[in-house]
Amino acid sequence: MTALEEPRREQLLNAADRVVRREGPNASMNAIATEAGITKPILYRHFGDRGGLFQALTERHTSGLLTAIRAALAEPLERRERVEHVLDTYLAGIEARPQVYQLLTHPETGDPNGVGGVLAPALRQIAEEITRAVTAQVDLGPDAPLISEAWGRAITGMVLAAGDWWLEQKPCPRAKMVQALADLLWGRLAAAAALPTPVAPAAPAAPAETAAETAEPAVEPRTPVQE
Repeated sequence: MTALEEPRREQLLNAADRVVRREGPNASMNAIATEAGITKPILYRHFGDRGGLFQALTERHTSGLLTAIRAALAEPLERRERVEHVLDTYLAGIEARPQVYQLLTHPETGDPNGVGGVLAPALRQIAEEITRAVTAQVDLGPDAPLISEAWGRAITGMVLAAGDWWLEQKPCPRAKMVQALADLLWGRLAAAAALPTPVAPAAPAAPAETAAETAEPAVEPRTPVQE
């Protein structure tokens, strides 16, 4: 792809995003081309086919979601606040584009490795980010590597399933869903001690001055003047 083609590609993805959000995951190439003000052959030239277009769209969505979660994990918050912030970031991300999210979690029949295949690597990356955050911030004792890895994957799977149900049913506001999930996660996290914050090494002390360097200069005795 040339540098000149990239802005055009982004324009087409923006048009596809608008149509999918409006019409759902069954949006046609005709509708997307019309939205973009072009003909279908131009879409095919950029993305190959409908699957290629939708895969590019979902990859952009998962990349943005991963970036947001990584930023949420790095926020300087208290532990409970950070848990709620990360959960809210994920739910807000899928709530903003529910039709694109549906493409990820419910791939079309006959295309098991197409658009839906984008989800698996994204979930692995999210789990790895959570694992790293837990490892760096929570004291889990001698089994910390095992527990951190298990928690990273379990939390990701739990939030994926719960978020999918919440997005489809909308049984409560997002804030209440965040609280429910945070309460479930909080028991063991609350009990674990925090790892000490790494302390920057102290600057080296200035070399001590010698007695000769600090002593007052000697005053020579004055010779009496004879009159």
